[in-house]
Amino acid sequence: MFLLILRAYFSLLALEPYFLRRDFAGLRNKVSGCTLGRSTTDAKTLEQLCMAVDCACIWYWKQVLCLQRSIVTVCLLKRHGIDACMVIGAHPVLFRVHAWVESAGRVVNDKPSVKEIYAVLDYC
Repeated sequence: MFLLILRAYFSLLALEPYFLRRDFAGLRNKVSGCTLGRSTTDAKTLEQLCMAVDCACIWYWKQVLCLQRSIVTVCLLKRHGIDACMVIGAHPVLFRVHAWVESAGRVVNDKPSVKEIYAVLDYC
């Protein structure tokens, strides 16, 4: 588990230049470029990877945004053979945007209710 947390932490660090440059196209390309690793359907692995990202976010040197957390989560899941996609949604009334990860149509790194609260803008 410790190695997964370290991998998630360093993945967060690797995203910093994109955020400093406000290169959101580059971030989207990074997510799209994550390739699916060898196949595994272990639900425990999915939970462990999401937990590792959560732990890395706790120890990260600054506040982690939902976009950062979702990018790292989807890339780690894909590397471990779990098909996942990042979803970007917006609240239809309030000006709020949010990102989360889904696998097999199920929200894996957030509350399941985000699908009802936010209108989907994009799947990555």
